[in-house]
Amino acid sequence: MSTNVIGIAAFFHDSACCLLQDGKITAAAEEERFSRIKADPTLPKEAFKYCLEQGDITIADIDCIAYYEDPEKKLARQFWSGVLGNHPDLLHQINPSMVEDQIREVLGYEGPIKYYDHHSSHAASSFFFSGFKESAILTVDGVGEWATTTYGMGKGNTIDLFEEVHFPDSLGLLYSTITSYLGFGVNDGEYKVMGLAPYGKPLYVDKIYELVQQGADGQYTLDMKYFNFIRGKTMYSELLPALFGQPVRREDSSMDQFHKDVAKSIQVALEEILLQKVNYLHKKTNTNNLCMAGGVALNCVANGQILRKGPFENLFVQPAANDAGGAIGAAALAHIEITGERPAEKKLQHVYLGPAYSSKSVDRLLRSTSIQYKDCRDDYDTLLALTAERLAQGKVIGWFQGRMEFGPRSLGARSILADPRNVTMRDRINAMVKKREGFRPFAPAVLDAKAAEHFDLDHPSPFMLETCQVVSGFDLPAITHVDGSARVQTVHRETNPRFYDLIKAFYELTGCPILLNTSFNIKGEPIVCTPEDATRCFITTDIDSLVMEDFIIDRDGNNLEILKLLLTSQSARPGGITHDVYTFV
Repeated sequence: MSTNVIGIAAFFHDSACCLLQDGKITAAAEEERFSRIKADPTLPKEAFKYCLEQGDITIADIDCIAYYEDPEKKLARQFWSGVLGNHPDLLHQINPSMVEDQIREVLGYEGPIKYYDHHSSHAASSFFFSGFKESAILTVDGVGEWATTTYGMGKGNTIDLFEEVHFPDSLGLLYSTITSYLGFGVNDGEYKVMGLAPYGKPLYVDKIYELVQQGADGQYTLDMKYFNFIRGKTMYSELLPALFGQPVRREDSSMDQFHKDVAKSIQVALEEILLQKVNYLHKKTNTNNLCMAGGVALNCVANGQILRKGPFENLFVQPAANDAGGAIGAAALAHIEITGERPAEKKLQHVYLGPAYSSKSVDRLLRSTSIQYKDCRDDYDTLLALTAERLAQGKVIGWFQGRMEFGPRSLGARSILADPRNVTMRDRINAMVKKREGFRPFAPAVLDAKAAEHFDLDHPSPFMLETCQVVSGFDLPAITHVDGSARVQTVHRETNPRFYDLIKAFYELTGCPILLNTSFNIKGEPIVCTPEDATRCFITTDIDSLVMEDFIIDRDGNNLEILKLLLTSQSARPGGITHDVYTFV
């Protein structure tokens, strides 16, 4: 009889649900993909339904629901910080049984619920799916209950987190404070700061080190006079802009060299601190392996530095290192508690864990419209050849294939693709498709066997979680950042044969085994989930062609202006959570 454990992360941001069956991940998805509310924090009821459907089980078959943090500990920290007084809309959450009440009432679940500490869930989400029999573990984020950074060791089916840094001292909140100071949204704009950093010089590292001081062993402290996130309505106090000698940048205002230099400075300081801490962790654990999770582990530039300059030979970063991945970690811990066995012996090979849609359902959707399309259901090679030709001609492709990715990266299931050799492509996609800041880079997807020829990379990188230098003989302006780096995804036929075959077809046509790959969405919206989402995004942007399962839809040959007008004139979808301060909910 199989063991079915549901893991849930909810009520802050990136809410998600996963299903472990006999210790293997059957399904996992973020709620935002279904609700279309970016970073949706609510109970993941639609993701829950999907997990049951994918696992072919009913609610009665669930052995346990595992929740990714301890509500009582979290509430104690919220009361201590006084944050609930500043956010009266959160007062309904002061009930420590709120999580259980929601699971019982909204999901209709009557079975056992197990709770695990936030950083334990992060740690488990990485170690138990790393393939390592033993490993050091580092988790770094804004805050869980009280912990903001943990150091640990995993062996077999056990994890020992032997040291913590406690709130309010937090590298995640330090980075988020600078993110907010630079005019970007907290819990969303940290990617932008990382992308902006290579345009600057580390002129203000000394100022950053006035904000954070290194402590003994794994400890560090923030100088709280510069911060206001505990009880205030901004991340920073008035002393922080005074320290830098410049006022806070307002969103969408001009980006000066000063802002670029501050971004570079916080990135450099973060890398230096993390390198010091992983050296400490290595001395404590004496192992060659390191597992990482927590939101800071999504800083792929820092990850690359840790691997190149740090003491560990092998690094595994949970692909959904943010709170969404905590659902997987909690489920893993519950599986061990129920069965006494480690949930997964092999390394996680892919994160194509979301819903898929049949060609029949796509055909039914397209037939209900006036859109003209090419049906390639009986000719796989033609589908690939025609798509590769369009890419080589400089067209931007919306690529919708198979099961949706879990986590923040599009990895060839819900992707926008283009020719990385095209000098105009980066600016075109940023301005006319993604509708985002022009400084933000795009990533390359490369055939695994060809990666070392074009990138300074000697190991697989299937999850796009580290950067390295571009060493290709091709000029690749669309995916090469200003510092000569790229965030590489190595594509393997075993895990995504259709995406692999497309890149191979492009390679055979052009000699280039690389495609530009970015997420299939526009600014402010989640990555597309359904064929309807993909069609809407295609129509309302300047994507040239949509390749959806076995069908090709070209903008040329279709009069989409009326549909575009209708879709763009509709009332906007609900936005994601936006705030100037970490809300700690």
